[in-house]
Amino acid sequence: MSTGRTLRRVLRNPLGGLSAALLLLIVAAVLLAPVIASQDPGASSLSEAFAGPGGGHPLGMDSAGRDILARVLYGGRNTLGGALLALAIALVLGVPSGLFAGYRGGWFDSAANWTVNLVMALPAMVVLLASRAILGPDVHVLMIVLGVLVAPSFFRLVRGIVANVRGELYVDAAKVSGLSDTRIVARHVLTVVRGPIIIQIALVAGIAIALQAGLEFLGVGSGSSATWGAMLNEAFQNIQRAPRLILWPGLALGLTNCALVLLAGAVRDALEEQAPRPARRRRTGPAAPAEPADPTAPRAALLSVRGLTVAYARPDGTDKEVVHGIDLDVGAGEIVGLVGESGSGKTQTAFSVLGLLPEGGRVTRGSVTVNGRETAGLRERDHRALRGRTLAYVPQEPMSNLDPAFTIGSQLMEPVRHHLGLGREEAADRARELLRLVEIPDPDRTLRLYPHEISGGMAQRVLIAGAMSCDPDLLIADEPTTALDVRVQAEVLGLLRRLRDERGLGVLLVTHNLGVVADLCDRVAVMNAGRIVETGTTEQVLGAPQDPYTRTLLAAVLDDAPARAPWQPREARTVTA
Repeated sequence: MSTGRTLRRVLRNPLGGLSAALLLLIVAAVLLAPVIASQDPGASSLSEAFAGPGGGHPLGMDSAGRDILARVLYGGRNTLGGALLALAIALVLGVPSGLFAGYRGGWFDSAANWTVNLVMALPAMVVLLASRAILGPDVHVLMIVLGVLVAPSFFRLVRGIVANVRGELYVDAAKVSGLSDTRIVARHVLTVVRGPIIIQIALVAGIAIALQAGLEFLGVGSGSSATWGAMLNEAFQNIQRAPRLILWPGLALGLTNCALVLLAGAVRDALEEQAPRPARRRRTGPAAPAEPADPTAPRAALLSVRGLTVAYARPDGTDKEVVHGIDLDVGAGEIVGLVGESGSGKTQTAFSVLGLLPEGGRVTRGSVTVNGRETAGLRERDHRALRGRTLAYVPQEPMSNLDPAFTIGSQLMEPVRHHLGLGREEAADRARELLRLVEIPDPDRTLRLYPHEISGGMAQRVLIAGAMSCDPDLLIADEPTTALDVRVQAEVLGLLRRLRDERGLGVLLVTHNLGVVADLCDRVAVMNAGRIVETGTTEQVLGAPQDPYTRTLLAAVLDDAPARAPWQPREARTVTA
Protein backbone atom coordinates (compact mmCIF):
# COMPACT_ATOMS: atom_id res chain seq x y z
CA MET A 1 0.00 0.00 0.00
CA SER A 2 1.45 3.40 -0.98
CA THR A 3 2.05 6.21 1.50
CA GLY A 4 -0.40 8.45 -0.39
CA ARG A 5 -3.24 5.94 -0.09
CA THR A 6 -2.53 5.44 3.60
CA LEU A 7 -2.55 9.18 4.23
CA ARG A 8 -5.84 9.62 2.38
CA ARG A 9 -7.46 6.87 4.44
CA VAL A 10 -6.22 8.45 7.67
CA LEU A 11 -7.58 11.86 6.73
CA ARG A 12 -10.93 10.40 5.63
CA ASN A 13 -11.32 9.00 9.15
CA PRO A 14 -12.97 11.81 11.18
CA LEU A 15 -10.98 11.02 14.32
CA GLY A 16 -7.80 10.65 12.30
CA GLY A 17 -8.22 13.98 10.53
CA LEU A 18 -9.17 15.83 13.71
CA SER A 19 -6.34 14.34 15.80
CA ALA A 20 -3.80 14.96 13.04
CA ALA A 21 -4.88 18.59 12.77
CA LEU A 22 -4.74 19.03 16.56
CA LEU A 23 -1.31 17.41 16.89
CA LEU A 24 0.00 19.42 13.96
CA LEU A 25 -1.31 22.60 15.58
CA ILE A 26 0.38 21.78 18.90
CA VAL A 27 3.73 20.93 17.27
CA ALA A 28 3.60 24.02 15.03
CA ALA A 29 2.82 26.27 18.02
CA VAL A 30 5.70 24.79 20.01
CA LEU A 31 8.15 25.14 17.12
CA LEU A 32 7.02 28.72 16.43
CA ALA A 33 7.21 29.75 20.09
CA PRO A 34 9.63 32.67 19.42
CA VAL A 35 7.20 34.06 16.84
CA ILE A 36 3.97 33.58 18.81
CA ALA A 37 5.23 34.58 22.27
CA SER A 38 6.93 37.95 22.47
CA GLN A 39 8.37 37.46 25.99
CA ASP A 40 11.14 35.23 27.25
CA PRO A 41 9.69 32.36 29.35
CA GLY A 42 12.14 33.11 32.15
CA ALA A 43 11.59 36.88 32.27
CA SER A 44 9.67 37.80 35.45
CA SER A 45 8.03 40.90 36.89
CA LEU A 46 6.93 40.42 40.49
CA SER A 47 4.65 43.44 40.26
CA GLU A 48 2.54 41.51 37.70
CA ALA A 49 2.37 38.22 39.64
CA PHE A 50 -1.00 36.44 39.20
CA ALA A 51 -2.11 39.10 36.71
CA GLY A 52 -5.03 38.07 34.55
CA PRO A 53 -5.21 38.00 30.77
CA GLY A 54 -4.74 41.34 29.08
CA GLY A 55 -2.40 43.44 27.01
CA GLY A 56 0.46 41.36 25.63
CA HIS A 57 -0.31 38.46 27.93
CA PRO A 58 -3.38 36.60 26.56
CA LEU A 59 -3.18 33.85 29.21
CA GLY A 60 -2.06 36.05 32.09
CA MET A 61 0.97 35.79 34.39
CA ASP A 62 2.11 33.14 36.89
CA SER A 63 3.16 33.48 40.53
CA ALA A 64 6.55 34.93 39.54
CA GLY A 65 5.14 37.37 36.99
CA ARG A 66 6.18 35.30 33.97
CA ASP A 67 4.10 35.12 30.80
CA ILE A 68 2.03 31.88 30.87
CA LEU A 69 1.71 31.66 27.06
CA ALA A 70 5.48 31.81 26.62
CA ARG A 71 6.02 29.17 29.30
CA VAL A 72 3.40 26.83 27.78
CA LEU A 73 4.98 27.10 24.31
CA TYR A 74 8.61 26.87 25.40
CA GLY A 75 7.70 24.26 27.99
CA GLY A 76 6.20 22.18 25.16
CA ARG A 77 9.58 22.20 23.46
CA ASN A 78 11.27 20.70 26.50
CA THR A 79 8.47 18.25 27.32
CA LEU A 80 7.94 16.96 23.78
CA GLY A 81 11.69 16.92 23.12
CA GLY A 82 12.31 14.78 26.21
CA ALA A 83 9.51 12.38 25.24
CA LEU A 84 10.91 12.13 21.71
CA LEU A 85 14.34 11.27 23.13
CA ALA A 86 12.91 8.48 25.31
CA LEU A 87 10.86 7.16 22.39
CA ALA A 88 13.90 7.12 20.07
CA ILE A 89 15.96 5.16 22.62
CA ALA A 90 13.13 2.65 23.12
CA LEU A 91 12.67 2.13 19.37
CA VAL A 92 16.37 1.71 18.66
CA LEU A 93 16.76 -0.86 21.44
CA GLY A 94 13.42 -2.68 21.24
CA VAL A 95 12.43 -3.03 17.58
CA PRO A 96 15.64 -4.41 15.99
CA SER A 97 16.25 -6.81 18.88
CA GLY A 98 12.61 -7.98 18.74
CA LEU A 99 12.84 -8.55 14.99
CA PHE A 100 16.05 -10.55 15.30
CA ALA A 101 14.91 -12.60 18.29
CA GLY A 102 11.51 -13.40 16.76
CA TYR A 103 12.87 -14.27 13.31
CA ARG A 104 16.03 -16.20 14.24
CA GLY A 105 15.30 -17.47 17.75
CA GLY A 106 18.10 -19.48 19.35
CA TRP A 107 20.42 -18.30 22.10
CA PHE A 108 19.87 -14.62 21.36
CA ASP A 109 16.13 -15.03 21.85
CA SER A 110 16.68 -16.72 25.23
CA ALA A 111 19.21 -14.14 26.43
CA ALA A 112 17.10 -11.21 25.24
CA ASN A 113 13.97 -12.57 26.93
CA TRP A 114 15.86 -12.99 30.20
CA THR A 115 17.16 -9.40 30.01
CA VAL A 116 13.72 -8.03 29.11
CA ASN A 117 12.09 -9.85 32.03
CA LEU A 118 14.70 -8.40 34.37
CA VAL A 119 14.20 -4.82 33.13
CA MET A 120 10.41 -5.09 33.24
CA ALA A 121 10.58 -6.27 36.86
CA LEU A 122 12.16 -2.94 37.87
CA PRO A 123 9.74 -0.20 39.10
CA ALA A 124 10.21 2.64 36.60
CA MET A 125 9.55 5.54 38.97
CA VAL A 126 11.93 4.20 41.62
CA VAL A 127 14.66 3.70 38.99
CA LEU A 128 14.13 7.23 37.70
CA LEU A 129 14.34 8.70 41.19
CA ALA A 130 17.53 6.72 41.87
CA SER A 131 18.95 7.83 38.51
CA ARG A 132 18.24 11.44 39.42
CA ALA A 133 20.22 11.03 42.63
CA ILE A 134 23.15 9.40 40.82
CA LEU A 135 23.19 11.17 37.44
CA GLY A 136 21.85 14.57 38.42
CA PRO A 137 18.59 16.46 37.75
CA ASP A 138 19.02 16.83 33.96
CA VAL A 139 15.65 15.79 32.54
CA HIS A 140 17.18 14.62 29.25
CA VAL A 141 19.38 12.11 31.06
CA LEU A 142 16.31 10.82 32.89
CA MET A 143 14.52 10.45 29.55
CA ILE A 144 17.37 8.28 28.25
CA VAL A 145 16.94 6.05 31.30
CA LEU A 146 13.19 5.97 30.68
CA GLY A 147 13.82 4.93 27.05
CA VAL A 148 15.80 1.93 28.29
CA LEU A 149 13.02 1.02 30.72
CA VAL A 150 10.25 1.07 28.10
CA ALA A 151 12.26 -0.62 25.31
CA PRO A 152 11.10 -4.10 26.51
CA SER A 153 7.52 -3.19 25.60
CA PHE A 154 8.58 -2.81 21.95
CA PHE A 155 10.72 -5.95 22.13
CA ARG A 156 7.90 -8.17 23.41
CA LEU A 157 5.37 -6.76 20.96
CA VAL A 158 7.60 -7.17 17.91
CA ARG A 159 9.06 -10.54 18.91
CA GLY A 160 5.65 -12.11 19.50
CA ILE A 161 4.31 -11.05 16.11
CA VAL A 162 7.45 -11.96 14.18
CA ALA A 163 7.67 -15.40 15.81
CA ASN A 164 4.22 -16.15 14.34
CA VAL A 165 4.84 -14.57 10.95
CA ARG A 166 8.15 -16.34 10.27
CA GLY A 167 6.22 -19.56 9.57
CA GLU A 168 4.02 -18.00 6.87
CA LEU A 169 4.26 -19.67 3.49
CA TYR A 170 4.98 -16.37 1.71
CA VAL A 171 8.05 -16.01 3.94
CA ASP A 172 9.13 -19.49 2.81
CA ALA A 173 8.51 -18.41 -0.78
CA ALA A 174 10.77 -15.39 -0.29
CA LYS A 175 13.51 -17.68 1.09
CA VAL A 176 13.18 -19.96 -1.92
CA SER A 177 13.55 -16.89 -4.17
CA GLY A 178 16.99 -16.43 -2.66
CA LEU A 179 16.27 -13.22 -0.73
CA SER A 180 18.46 -12.54 2.28
CA ASP A 181 17.01 -12.58 5.79
CA THR A 182 17.48 -8.82 6.02
CA ARG A 183 15.40 -8.18 2.90
CA ILE A 184 12.73 -10.66 4.00
CA VAL A 185 12.42 -9.01 7.41
CA ALA A 186 12.38 -5.49 5.96
CA ARG A 187 9.86 -6.27 3.23
CA HIS A 188 7.56 -9.04 4.46
CA VAL A 189 7.88 -9.11 8.25
CA LEU A 190 8.18 -5.43 9.15
CA THR A 191 4.95 -4.64 7.28
CA VAL A 192 3.07 -6.95 9.65
CA VAL A 193 4.34 -5.27 12.83
CA ARG A 194 4.10 -1.66 11.67
CA GLY A 195 0.50 -1.20 12.80
CA PRO A 196 1.08 -2.45 16.36
CA ILE A 197 4.34 -0.48 16.51
CA ILE A 198 2.50 2.74 15.63
CA ILE A 199 0.01 2.15 18.42
CA GLN A 200 2.85 1.36 20.82
CA ILE A 201 4.67 4.55 19.79
CA ALA A 202 1.62 6.59 20.74
CA LEU A 203 1.27 4.81 24.07
CA VAL A 204 4.96 5.10 24.92
CA ALA A 205 5.04 8.76 23.87
CA GLY A 206 2.08 9.42 26.15
CA ILE A 207 3.75 7.52 29.00
CA ALA A 208 7.01 9.43 28.48
CA ILE A 209 5.21 12.78 28.50
CA ALA A 210 3.21 11.83 31.61
CA LEU A 211 6.24 10.46 33.50
CA GLN A 212 8.34 13.50 32.64
CA ALA A 213 5.54 15.77 33.78
CA GLY A 214 5.17 13.67 36.95
CA LEU A 215 8.86 13.97 37.76
CA GLU A 216 8.78 17.72 37.24
CA PHE A 217 5.58 17.93 39.28
CA LEU A 218 7.38 16.18 42.16
CA GLY A 219 10.27 18.61 41.82
CA VAL A 220 12.71 15.96 40.59
CA GLY A 221 13.66 17.92 37.45
CA SER A 222 16.25 20.63 37.25
CA GLY A 223 13.66 23.41 37.57
CA SER A 224 15.84 25.74 35.52
CA SER A 225 13.74 25.52 32.36
CA ALA A 226 10.04 25.72 31.60
CA THR A 227 8.19 22.41 31.25
CA TRP A 228 4.54 21.45 31.49
CA GLY A 229 5.28 19.39 34.62
CA ALA A 230 7.03 22.30 36.34
CA MET A 231 4.06 24.52 35.50
CA LEU A 232 1.73 21.96 37.10
CA ASN A 233 3.92 21.94 40.21
CA GLU A 234 3.72 25.71 40.52
CA ALA A 235 -0.03 25.74 39.82
CA PHE A 236 -0.67 23.12 42.53
CA GLN A 237 1.25 25.19 45.09
CA ASN A 238 -0.99 28.19 44.31
CA ILE A 239 -4.22 26.35 43.58
CA GLN A 240 -6.14 28.20 46.32
CA ARG A 241 -5.10 31.63 45.11
CA ALA A 242 -5.07 31.14 41.32
CA PRO A 243 -6.75 27.84 40.28
CA ARG A 244 -6.68 28.91 36.61
CA LEU A 245 -2.90 28.32 36.50
CA ILE A 246 -3.46 24.55 36.39
CA LEU A 247 -5.71 24.81 33.32
CA TRP A 248 -3.14 25.57 30.62
CA PRO A 249 -0.43 22.92 31.26
CA GLY A 250 -3.12 20.35 32.07
CA LEU A 251 -4.93 21.15 28.83
CA ALA A 252 -1.68 20.92 26.85
CA LEU A 253 -0.86 17.49 28.34
CA GLY A 254 -4.37 16.12 27.87
CA LEU A 255 -4.82 17.31 24.27
CA THR A 256 -1.38 16.05 23.23
CA ASN A 257 -1.94 12.57 24.64
CA CYS A 258 -5.45 12.31 23.19
CA ALA A 259 -4.24 13.41 19.75
CA LEU A 260 -1.40 10.87 19.82
CA VAL A 261 -3.63 7.93 20.72
CA LEU A 262 -6.42 8.81 18.27
CA LEU A 263 -4.01 9.46 15.39
CA ALA A 264 -2.18 6.21 16.02
CA GLY A 265 -5.47 4.30 15.97
CA ALA A 266 -6.48 5.91 12.68
CA VAL A 267 -3.12 5.12 11.07
CA ARG A 268 -3.30 1.54 12.32
CA ASP A 269 -6.79 1.13 10.86
CA ALA A 270 -5.62 2.49 7.51
CA LEU A 271 -2.64 0.14 7.40
CA GLU A 272 -4.65 -2.92 8.37
CA GLU A 273 -7.48 -2.23 5.89
CA GLN A 274 -6.26 -5.04 3.65
CA ALA A 275 -6.97 -8.66 2.88
CA PRO A 276 -6.72 -11.04 5.84
CA ARG A 277 -3.59 -13.06 6.41
CA PRO A 278 -3.63 -16.64 5.14
CA ALA A 279 -3.42 -19.62 7.44
CA ARG A 280 0.06 -20.43 8.66
CA ARG A 281 2.13 -23.52 8.18
CA ARG A 282 5.48 -23.74 9.88
CA ARG A 283 8.48 -24.67 7.76
CA THR A 284 11.62 -22.97 8.91
CA GLY A 285 15.27 -23.60 9.47
CA PRO A 286 18.12 -24.66 7.18
CA ALA A 287 19.60 -28.13 7.02
CA ALA A 288 22.47 -29.00 9.31
CA PRO A 289 25.89 -30.04 7.92
CA ALA A 290 25.97 -33.57 6.52
CA GLU A 291 28.49 -36.29 6.04
CA PRO A 292 28.80 -36.57 2.23
CA ALA A 293 28.83 -40.05 0.76
CA ASP A 294 30.91 -41.08 -2.22
CA PRO A 295 28.77 -41.67 -5.30
CA THR A 296 28.53 -45.33 -6.30
CA ALA A 297 26.72 -44.87 -9.60
CA PRO A 298 26.75 -42.44 -12.55
CA ARG A 299 25.24 -39.15 -11.47
CA ALA A 300 23.04 -36.70 -13.37
CA ALA A 301 24.70 -33.39 -14.12
CA LEU A 302 21.77 -31.24 -12.94
CA LEU A 303 20.54 -32.92 -9.71
CA SER A 304 21.95 -36.05 -8.15
CA VAL A 305 21.03 -37.42 -4.72
CA ARG A 306 22.95 -40.33 -3.23
CA GLY A 307 22.30 -42.03 0.11
CA LEU A 308 20.28 -39.08 1.46
CA THR A 309 19.16 -39.50 5.06
CA VAL A 310 17.07 -36.90 6.89
CA ALA A 311 16.45 -36.97 10.63
CA TYR A 312 14.70 -34.87 13.27
CA ALA A 313 15.84 -34.38 16.84
CA ARG A 314 13.60 -35.84 19.54
CA PRO A 315 13.19 -34.12 22.94
CA ASP A 316 15.28 -36.86 24.56
CA GLY A 317 18.26 -35.99 22.32
CA THR A 318 17.96 -38.95 19.92
CA ASP A 319 17.22 -38.66 16.19
CA LYS A 320 14.23 -39.97 14.28
CA GLU A 321 14.95 -40.73 10.62
CA VAL A 322 12.23 -39.83 8.13
CA VAL A 323 14.19 -40.37 4.89
CA HIS A 324 16.43 -43.43 4.67
CA GLY A 325 19.31 -43.38 2.18
CA ILE A 326 17.54 -42.55 -1.09
CA ASP A 327 19.05 -42.10 -4.57
CA LEU A 328 17.50 -39.76 -7.14
CA ASP A 329 18.60 -38.07 -10.39
CA VAL A 330 17.10 -35.32 -12.56
CA GLY A 331 18.74 -34.38 -15.85
CA ALA A 332 18.41 -31.17 -17.87
CA GLY A 333 15.18 -31.13 -19.87
CA GLU A 334 13.79 -34.05 -17.87
CA ILE A 335 10.66 -34.23 -15.73
CA VAL A 336 10.96 -36.73 -12.88
CA GLY A 337 7.97 -37.58 -10.72
CA LEU A 338 8.49 -38.33 -7.03
CA VAL A 339 5.30 -40.14 -6.11
CA GLY A 340 3.95 -41.69 -2.92
CA GLU A 341 1.22 -41.33 -0.35
CA SER A 342 1.16 -38.58 2.26
CA GLY A 343 3.93 -38.96 4.86
CA SER A 344 6.19 -41.00 2.58
CA GLY A 345 8.98 -38.40 2.71
CA LYS A 346 8.51 -36.71 -0.69
CA THR A 347 8.40 -33.14 0.60
CA GLN A 348 11.24 -33.78 3.06
CA THR A 349 13.39 -34.86 0.13
CA ALA A 350 12.48 -31.74 -1.82
CA PHE A 351 13.26 -29.49 1.14
CA SER A 352 16.61 -31.22 1.59
CA VAL A 353 17.54 -30.28 -1.95
CA LEU A 354 16.39 -26.69 -1.36
CA GLY A 355 18.15 -26.44 2.03
CA LEU A 356 14.88 -25.50 3.73
CA LEU A 357 14.23 -28.32 6.18
CA PRO A 358 11.96 -27.37 9.09
CA GLU A 359 13.43 -26.53 12.47
CA GLY A 360 15.01 -29.59 14.04
CA GLY A 361 15.51 -31.36 10.71
CA ARG A 362 18.93 -32.04 9.21
CA VAL A 363 20.69 -34.10 6.59
CA THR A 364 22.65 -36.68 8.56
CA ARG A 365 24.19 -38.68 5.70
CA GLY A 366 24.40 -38.61 1.96
CA SER A 367 25.24 -36.34 -0.93
CA VAL A 368 23.21 -33.82 -2.93
CA THR A 369 24.83 -32.22 -5.98
CA VAL A 370 23.33 -29.43 -8.08
CA ASN A 371 25.15 -28.69 -11.34
CA GLY A 372 28.01 -30.76 -9.96
CA ARG A 373 28.30 -28.77 -6.73
CA GLU A 374 27.88 -30.50 -3.38
CA THR A 375 25.07 -28.81 -1.42
CA ALA A 376 24.56 -31.17 1.53
CA GLY A 377 25.82 -29.29 4.58
CA LEU A 378 26.23 -26.06 2.59
CA ARG A 379 26.13 -22.82 4.58
CA GLU A 380 22.83 -20.94 4.48
CA ARG A 381 24.43 -17.99 2.67
CA ASP A 382 25.70 -20.26 -0.11
CA HIS A 383 22.42 -22.17 -0.31
CA ARG A 384 20.56 -18.86 -0.62
CA ALA A 385 22.71 -17.97 -3.63
CA LEU A 386 21.51 -21.16 -5.37
CA ARG A 387 17.83 -20.57 -4.65
CA GLY A 388 16.17 -18.41 -7.27
CA ARG A 389 18.92 -18.57 -9.88
CA THR A 390 19.76 -22.29 -10.02
CA LEU A 391 16.97 -23.85 -7.94
CA ALA A 392 13.36 -22.70 -8.00
CA TYR A 393 10.31 -23.90 -6.09
CA VAL A 394 6.59 -23.96 -6.80
CA PRO A 395 4.48 -24.79 -3.71
CA GLN A 396 1.10 -26.50 -3.55
CA GLU A 397 -0.88 -23.67 -1.89
CA PRO A 398 -0.76 -20.70 -4.28
CA MET A 399 -2.85 -18.24 -2.28
CA SER A 400 -0.90 -18.85 0.94
CA ASN A 401 2.46 -18.25 -0.73
CA LEU A 402 1.68 -14.74 -1.94
CA ASP A 403 2.03 -11.90 0.56
CA PRO A 404 -1.38 -10.18 0.80
CA ALA A 405 0.29 -6.87 1.71
CA PHE A 406 1.92 -6.42 -1.74
CA THR A 407 0.75 -6.36 -5.35
CA ILE A 408 1.58 -9.16 -7.79
CA GLY A 409 3.97 -6.85 -9.62
CA SER A 410 5.85 -5.95 -6.46
CA GLN A 411 6.34 -9.61 -5.54
CA LEU A 412 7.55 -10.56 -9.02
CA MET A 413 9.94 -7.62 -9.24
CA GLU A 414 11.65 -8.14 -5.86
CA PRO A 415 13.68 -11.31 -6.66
CA VAL A 416 14.55 -9.98 -10.12
CA ARG A 417 15.92 -6.75 -8.69
CA HIS A 418 17.79 -8.64 -5.96
CA HIS A 419 19.38 -11.34 -8.13
CA LEU A 420 19.79 -9.62 -11.48
CA GLY A 421 20.40 -6.07 -10.25
CA LEU A 422 17.74 -4.56 -12.54
CA GLY A 423 16.25 -1.11 -12.02
CA ARG A 424 12.59 -0.54 -11.26
CA GLU A 425 11.52 -0.03 -14.89
CA GLU A 426 13.58 -2.96 -16.17
CA ALA A 427 12.18 -5.18 -13.42
CA ALA A 428 8.62 -4.13 -14.31
CA ASP A 429 9.26 -5.04 -17.95
CA ARG A 430 10.66 -8.40 -16.83
CA ALA A 431 7.57 -9.02 -14.68
CA ARG A 432 5.28 -8.34 -17.68
CA GLU A 433 7.36 -10.72 -19.78
CA LEU A 434 7.03 -13.42 -17.10
CA LEU A 435 3.25 -13.05 -16.93
CA ARG A 436 3.08 -13.42 -20.71
CA LEU A 437 5.31 -16.49 -20.42
CA VAL A 438 2.76 -18.19 -18.16
CA GLU A 439 -0.09 -17.10 -20.45
CA ILE A 440 -1.78 -14.58 -18.14
CA PRO A 441 -3.88 -12.13 -20.17
CA ASP A 442 -3.52 -8.38 -19.59
CA PRO A 443 -0.22 -8.43 -17.65
CA ASP A 444 -0.33 -4.68 -16.94
CA ARG A 445 -3.60 -5.03 -15.03
CA THR A 446 -2.46 -8.18 -13.21
CA LEU A 447 0.70 -6.45 -11.95
CA ARG A 448 -1.48 -3.93 -10.08
CA LEU A 449 -3.69 -6.54 -8.39
CA TYR A 450 -3.35 -7.93 -4.87
CA PRO A 451 -3.38 -11.72 -4.29
CA HIS A 452 -6.97 -11.75 -3.01
CA GLU A 453 -8.10 -10.20 -6.32
CA ILE A 454 -7.02 -13.15 -8.50
CA SER A 455 -8.18 -16.76 -8.81
CA GLY A 456 -6.34 -19.82 -7.51
CA GLY A 457 -5.33 -20.89 -11.01
CA MET A 458 -3.93 -17.45 -11.80
CA ALA A 459 -2.12 -17.41 -8.45
CA GLN A 460 -0.44 -20.72 -9.35
CA ARG A 461 0.64 -19.25 -12.68
CA VAL A 462 2.05 -16.22 -10.84
CA LEU A 463 4.08 -18.52 -8.59
CA ILE A 464 5.43 -20.36 -11.64
CA ALA A 465 6.31 -16.99 -13.19
CA GLY A 466 8.11 -16.01 -9.99
CA ALA A 467 10.00 -19.31 -9.97
CA MET A 468 11.12 -18.71 -13.57
CA SER A 469 12.03 -15.05 -12.99
CA CYS A 470 15.79 -15.69 -12.80
CA ASP A 471 15.95 -18.51 -15.40
CA PRO A 472 16.66 -21.43 -13.02
CA ASP A 473 18.03 -24.76 -14.20
CA LEU A 474 15.91 -26.93 -11.87
CA LEU A 475 12.29 -26.43 -10.84
CA ILE A 476 10.94 -28.31 -7.82
CA ALA A 477 7.14 -28.40 -7.97
CA ASP A 478 5.41 -29.64 -4.81
CA GLU A 479 1.86 -30.77 -5.68
CA PRO A 480 1.41 -27.79 -8.04
CA THR A 481 -2.08 -28.84 -9.16
CA THR A 482 -3.63 -30.17 -5.93
CA ALA A 483 -5.80 -27.14 -5.14
CA LEU A 484 -6.93 -26.55 -8.74
CA ASP A 485 -9.89 -27.79 -10.75
CA VAL A 486 -9.39 -30.29 -13.59
CA ARG A 487 -9.33 -27.75 -16.43
CA VAL A 488 -6.84 -25.47 -14.69
CA GLN A 489 -4.73 -28.51 -13.76
CA ALA A 490 -4.42 -29.41 -17.43
CA GLU A 491 -3.38 -25.84 -18.29
CA VAL A 492 -0.70 -25.78 -15.55
CA LEU A 493 0.69 -29.17 -16.64
CA GLY A 494 0.81 -27.96 -20.24
CA LEU A 495 2.67 -24.85 -19.08
CA LEU A 496 5.30 -26.95 -17.24
CA ARG A 497 5.71 -29.15 -20.31
CA ARG A 498 6.20 -26.11 -22.57
CA LEU A 499 8.78 -24.57 -20.19
CA ARG A 500 10.69 -27.86 -20.24
CA ASP A 501 10.66 -28.01 -24.03
CA GLU A 502 11.53 -24.34 -24.64
CA ARG A 503 14.13 -23.81 -21.91
CA GLY A 504 15.59 -27.24 -21.23
CA LEU A 505 14.29 -26.97 -17.68
CA GLY A 506 14.73 -29.91 -15.33
CA VAL A 507 11.65 -30.55 -13.14
CA LEU A 508 11.28 -32.59 -9.96
CA LEU A 509 7.52 -33.07 -9.58
CA VAL A 510 6.40 -34.06 -6.08
CA THR A 511 2.91 -35.53 -6.27
CA HIS A 512 0.58 -38.32 -5.21
CA ASN A 513 -1.49 -38.09 -8.40
CA LEU A 514 -0.60 -40.93 -10.76
CA GLY A 515 -2.65 -39.32 -13.53
CA VAL A 516 -0.41 -36.26 -13.42
CA VAL A 517 2.65 -38.53 -13.48
CA ALA A 518 1.37 -40.44 -16.52
CA ASP A 519 0.59 -37.22 -18.37
CA LEU A 520 3.76 -35.25 -17.66
CA CYS A 521 6.74 -37.23 -16.35
CA ASP A 522 9.57 -38.90 -18.22
CA ARG A 523 10.72 -40.98 -15.25
CA VAL A 524 9.15 -41.91 -11.91
CA ALA A 525 10.53 -42.65 -8.44
CA VAL A 526 8.05 -44.30 -6.05
CA MET A 527 8.58 -43.50 -2.37
CA ASN A 528 7.24 -45.36 0.65
CA ALA A 529 8.05 -44.84 4.36
CA GLY A 530 11.09 -42.70 3.58
CA ARG A 531 12.58 -45.07 0.97
CA ILE A 532 12.48 -45.16 -2.82
CA VAL A 533 11.11 -48.61 -3.61
CA GLU A 534 11.01 -48.41 -7.39
CA THR A 535 12.33 -46.17 -10.14
CA GLY A 536 12.25 -46.23 -13.94
CA THR A 537 10.60 -44.71 -16.96
CA THR A 538 6.95 -43.75 -16.64
CA GLU A 539 5.95 -46.53 -19.02
CA GLN A 540 7.90 -49.14 -17.06
CA VAL A 541 6.68 -48.15 -13.60
CA LEU A 542 3.04 -47.58 -14.47
CA GLY A 543 2.80 -50.34 -17.10
CA ALA A 544 4.73 -53.12 -15.40
CA PRO A 545 5.32 -52.28 -11.74
CA GLN A 546 7.76 -54.52 -9.87
CA ASP A 547 7.30 -53.48 -6.25
CA PRO A 548 4.16 -54.54 -4.31
CA TYR A 549 3.70 -50.99 -2.97
CA THR A 550 3.68 -49.58 -6.52
CA ARG A 551 1.07 -52.15 -7.52
CA THR A 552 -0.98 -51.14 -4.46
CA LEU A 553 -0.90 -47.49 -5.54
CA LEU A 554 -1.97 -48.38 -9.07
CA ALA A 555 -4.75 -50.62 -7.76
CA ALA A 556 -6.14 -47.69 -5.79
CA VAL A 557 -6.82 -45.74 -9.01
CA LEU A 558 -10.54 -45.91 -9.76
CA ASP A 559 -10.37 -45.66 -13.54
CA ASP A 560 -11.52 -49.28 -14.10
CA ALA A 561 -14.09 -49.38 -11.30
CA PRO A 562 -17.69 -49.92 -12.44
CA ALA A 563 -20.00 -46.92 -12.30
CA ARG A 564 -22.42 -46.80 -9.38
CA ALA A 565 -26.10 -47.14 -10.20
CA PRO A 566 -28.16 -43.92 -10.14
CA TRP A 567 -29.65 -42.98 -6.79
CA GLN A 568 -33.27 -43.94 -6.21
CA PRO A 569 -35.71 -43.12 -3.39
CA ARG A 570 -36.23 -45.83 -0.76
CA GLU A 571 -39.74 -46.58 -2.07
CA ALA A 572 -38.48 -47.18 -5.58
CA ARG A 573 -35.70 -49.48 -4.34
CA THR A 574 -38.28 -51.50 -2.36
CA VAL A 575 -40.57 -51.93 -5.41
CA THR A 576 -37.63 -52.93 -7.61
CA ALA A 577 -36.53 -55.54 -5.07
